Amino acid sequence: MERITAQIGSVIKTVSELGIGLIALGIIAEIVFGTGAIFGASVVSNLSSIVSSIGGDNGFVGLIALLLIVGLLRK
Repeated sequence: MERITAQIGSVIKTVSELGIGLIALGIIAEIVFGTGAIFGASVVSNLSSIVSSIGGDNGFVGLIALLLIVGLLRK
């Protein structure tokens, strides 16, 4: 049972790292090449809307929540 749990945890960690890497790639490509350069949509505006929806009108609370989530994923 521990082996299955470890494998599932490994898969989740790999998928999370892949997703974060794709987001980083999208941000860098958008900075270098412009809006919609790699995924056909604006990654930065999508992230901004997610952060503002978490934090309401003041995006600072959403930014702190997002940083906490990323910090938890790194451990």
